[in-house]
Amino acid sequence: MTESRSWIVLALLSLLVGAPGAQAGDWTSPVEVTFNQKPCISYRARMDGPYLAVEATLSPGWHTFAMDNARRASEKLSGRKALSQDQPTQISVSGGLAAQGPWFQSPPKDFSRPALRWFSWGFDDRALFLVAVRGTGDGPALVGIAGQVCTEEICKKVDVSISIPVDAAAAGAPAADLNSLVQVR
Repeated sequence: MTESRSWIVLALLSLLVGAPGAQAGDWTSPVEVTFNQKPCISYRARMDGPYLAVEATLSPGWHTFAMDNARRASEKLSGRKALSQDQPTQISVSGGLAAQGPWFQSPPKDFSRPALRWFSWGFDDRALFLVAVRGTGDGPALVGIAGQVCTEEICKKVDVSISIPVDAAAAGAPAADLNSLVQVR
């Protein structure tokens, strides 16, 4: 076998047999939500210091909603009935990790249309969600994400999950700028 072929065989074997799993700080592979076989939104997760970070990336023309969308709308409505309400983003953590303390999110945009008694906040490009976590045992953590993603004409239900290895938990300061996020109400 020539030296170049040996190198290729060794490289392929290391990818197949000895490839390391997710390392601390590595993003998981994206999980996509599609409509008519085209992506609407994708989610990925990673450990960021003592935090679990979940990133949502939206396709052009799509938007999704803040974790505290319902509370924000209720505050604006002051007891009046809404004509419609968008589903908030809901993120759960189970398995090898548990959330500790409040969630943080990117500052949401105001999509409200007060004349229609429709109040909504969310994201139309990218959003970051962050929560402190603690290990609860062996095995991967499961991050469940529910909500909806919409265009001006249609909405699509979101119900996906992401597995993240617990050994990907990292100590130290997070890479995310916590000052750029707001606490979920």
